[in-house]
Amino acid sequence: MRRFLTSVLYALLVSALLVTGCAGNGAQPTAPTGTAGLPDPVQTTEAAPDPDQAAREFLDVWEAGDYGRMYALLSPLTRDGLSQEEFTQRYEELMRSGAFTGVRAEIVSSLIMSAKRAEVRYRVTLDSAVVGELTRDTRIDLTRDHGKAWGIAWTEAAILPELAEGRQLSLTTITPTRANIYDRSGDAFASEATADQPNVASLWLVPNEIGDEDTEETMLSTLRRLFGLASTDPIIDRYDRVRGTNFFIPLGVVPYEDYRSVSGLLNSLGGVKAVTYSTRYYYGSGLTPFGGAASPHAVGYVSQIQESELDDRRAQGYAGDEYIGRSGIEAAFEDQLRGLPGGTLSLLGPEGEYLERLASRESEPPYAVYTNLNRELQAIAQRSLEGFAGSIVVLERDTGAVLAMASSPAFDPNLFVGGNPNLREETLQMLGQASQPYVNRAVQGLYPPGSVFKIVTMAAALESGLFEPDTVYYCGSDWNEAGYVLDDWTKDRELPPSGDLTLQGGLMRSCNPWFYHIGLTLYLNDLESAISDMAAGFGLGSPTGVEIGDEAGTVPSPETKLERLGEQWNDRDPVQLAIGQNFLEVTPVQVARYIAAIGNGGTLYRPQLVNRIENAEGDVLQEFVPEVQGELPISPETLTALQEAMVMVVKNERGTAYRKMLGLNLNVAGKTGTASTTGIAEPHAWFGGYSYEEREDLPDIAVVVMIENIGEGSDWAAPIFRRIMETYFRGGPRTPFPWESRLWVRATPEPEDGDENGTPEP
Repeated sequence: MRRFLTSVLYALLVSALLVTGCAGNGAQPTAPTGTAGLPDPVQTTEAAPDPDQAAREFLDVWEAGDYGRMYALLSPLTRDGLSQEEFTQRYEELMRSGAFTGVRAEIVSSLIMSAKRAEVRYRVTLDSAVVGELTRDTRIDLTRDHGKAWGIAWTEAAILPELAEGRQLSLTTITPTRANIYDRSGDAFASEATADQPNVASLWLVPNEIGDEDTEETMLSTLRRLFGLASTDPIIDRYDRVRGTNFFIPLGVVPYEDYRSVSGLLNSLGGVKAVTYSTRYYYGSGLTPFGGAASPHAVGYVSQIQESELDDRRAQGYAGDEYIGRSGIEAAFEDQLRGLPGGTLSLLGPEGEYLERLASRESEPPYAVYTNLNRELQAIAQRSLEGFAGSIVVLERDTGAVLAMASSPAFDPNLFVGGNPNLREETLQMLGQASQPYVNRAVQGLYPPGSVFKIVTMAAALESGLFEPDTVYYCGSDWNEAGYVLDDWTKDRELPPSGDLTLQGGLMRSCNPWFYHIGLTLYLNDLESAISDMAAGFGLGSPTGVEIGDEAGTVPSPETKLERLGEQWNDRDPVQLAIGQNFLEVTPVQVARYIAAIGNGGTLYRPQLVNRIENAEGDVLQEFVPEVQGELPISPETLTALQEAMVMVVKNERGTAYRKMLGLNLNVAGKTGTASTTGIAEPHAWFGGYSYEEREDLPDIAVVVMIENIGEGSDWAAPIFRRIMETYFRGGPRTPFPWESRLWVRATPEPEDGDENGTPEP
C-alpha cells in the first residue's frame, strides 16, 4: 500500500511540474532526475528481438532437409502437442506425395504484434520432379516467453496454405516409354517394346518330353541356329545329366521374330517350351550364346523398383512400377533414358475427396543413348572371354572412344525384366556365384599389371638420364645385386638366359633382371619416387573418368606405403615396382588409356562410351568430343624408343609375342604381361597393344586383354588380342585360338607350350 501511494504522489508531482512548465514563457520542461523521498521510475516496455532471424533459420534448415533441427526451433507449446517423429514424418510424406526434390523460401515481410507474438510471411517454392515448380505465399507465426528466443508456432499451413484443416496432396504420374541404347551405327543394344505385341521369347526344356533320337537331333540343330551356337554341346550339357526328368531347364531369350520363324517346328518336336512377352530386350548380335547380351556390363541392366526403395523413388517422380537402371549406361544415364515424367498434383479433403488441381505438367520424351561401341566387335570380345574371368578394352587410339568393353564371367540382363519365366531361378543363381559375373572387371577390377607396366619403368629410366635406349645389360637367369637374389622367367621355363640386351631389347624380351636393375639404380641415385611419379604421369592411381565410373587403383610410393602399410620405403620397393608388382593395382581401362597414348604420340584421352544423346526428333543433348586429360611426361625421344621396343615385341623373332602374331600382317605394337598374385598359383595374363595402320577408313585402336589366374600373357592374352585386331581390320576372326579346334569350339584345355622364340614370360 505504501508503494502504491508513493507512486500516486510521484505521478501527481510530475503532472504539476509539466503544467507549470507549459504555462511559463515557452521554456521546455526538464525531466526530473530524482525527488527527495521518491524512487526512480521503473521501465515497463521490453524490446523484442527480430523474428526474421528465427524464421530464416527455420527456413534454411527446411531447405537443407534437417527436420530434426526444424523441430528444435518449434515453440514449446507446439512441441508439447507434436512429437519429433510425427513432425518429421509429415514433412517426409509431403516431399514424397508431391515428388518434391527441393525447397526454396524467401522472406517477404515480418510483423511484431507484441513482445510475445510475431508473424513472418514468406514465399516458398517446392520443386517437383513431376509437375515442376509449385510456388505459394504463406506465413508462420512465432511466439516467445518473457526473455526467451522466438519459437515457431507451427501448423501444416506453414508448408503450403492449402494444407490447412487436414487437407492433403495426391500425385498422378505419367512416365514416358524408356529410350533405347544403340551402338555407334544405330544397332540396338537395348530396346523397349513399343506396343502390346511381344518382342521377346523365353525358352526352356523339359527333358522327359524330348522325342526319339532323330527328333532330338532336329531339336538340337534348330536350337543351335536359333541361339547362334557353334555346336549343340552347350545345349546337351544343360540337360544330359537329368534326362528322363520333368525338370525345368532354362535356355535363354531370343527376339520374338527369330523364335516365330521356328516355333512351329519346335512345337511339333516336343521338349521345348516358350513364353512370349513385351519387355526391354538386350541384343546379342547372334554371337553370344543362349541369347546373352553382347554388352551386359557396359550397357548395364534394369530391374523393377523394389519395396525397400519405393518411397525414395516416388520422391524422385517415379510412379513405383517402373524398371530403372542398375548398372552401366542404364544407370549412368537414367535421367536421359527415362525422360521427364509428367502428371497432376491434386488437393484432397480430409476424407480423401478431390478438391482442386494445384499443378500439372506434360511428360517429355526421353533421349536415346548412342554409344561409341561397335556391336559386332563387342560381341566378339565378349565371346572371346567365354570360360575365363577377365576383361577386354578397345579404344580408338587417337580419341579415347570406347569401341568395346567386355567382362567375364558375364550375365544376361534379360533375366531382370518382367515376363521371363527363367527370372527367379537363373537370376538368384547368378547373384550367388562367387565369380561375381555382375562386376565389370574392365573398370572395377584391380590387378597387378605385371610386365605391361615395364613400359612405364622404361620411360622412367630414360627420363632419368641414367639410361639410353641402347644401354646394354646382361640378362641372366637370376639377378644378384645389393644382396638380393631374384629369378628371371627363363629360369622357371628351364630356358637359356637372354644374355646381353639393350634397354629396348630388355622390353622386347621382358627381362626381369634388366628392370630389377633399373629400379635399384634409380633408388640408389636418389630417385626413389621416379617410377611412382612416372606411373602417375601415365594416369595410374586416379580414375579415367569413363561415364559409368571406375576405380582409381593404387600406385606404390613412399607416401602410399606409409599410409597403407605404416612402413618406410626401402630399396626393395622400386625393385618390385619396376616389374609391375609390389602393391600396385590398376584397372584394364587405365592400361588401355596409356597404351593408346603411346601409340598416338603421347596424349591421354578420357575413355568415353557415349557418342551422342538424341531424342526422336533428332535434337542432340550431348555429342562426343575427344577430351584430352594430359600428356605423357616424356620426351619425343623416349616416346620413340618405347614405340620401337613395343614393335620389337611382336615383330622381332625374339619378341615375347612374335609367334602369336605370325601371319597377322597388320602393323601392331604391344607388350605381354604376367602378374603374380599372392596366394594363387596361376598368374594373371595381360596383353596391351595398339595398331598403327594409319588407314583413312578405320581409325587405329588400342587393345588391352586381361585374363585372371590363367598363366602367361603371350599364351592366353596375346591370341585374344590378335582376334580383336583381325575382327576390326579384317571383318571377323581368322585364326582359331591355340585352345580351339576351330573358331569358337574349344578343343584342348590349354595352349601348347612355346620355345625360346617367343616363349611368354611371367
